[in-house]
Amino acid sequence: MKIKVFVTLKNGVLDPQGKAIHHALEGLGFGGVNDVRAGRLIELDVDENVSDEDVQDMCKKLLANTVIENFEIERN
Repeated sequence: MKIKVFVTLKNGVLDPQGKAIHHALEGLGFGGVNDVRAGRLIELDVDENVSDEDVQDMCKKLLANTVIENFEIERN
């Protein structure tokens, strides 16, 4: 089973990578972009018997820094 974990910074946390992307887009002539927040996607291929609680524990213990990041889990 495929699981996607989307990890994003919480609101209020500075995002230097997002700022760099925003600046680069402006430098390339792309207007109308007000803000950029960068995150990451983690794809897991797991056995059918891996529960939602197991995946949440993976996120809380390793995949996301829950002090400054949020995560969202999508099962496919």
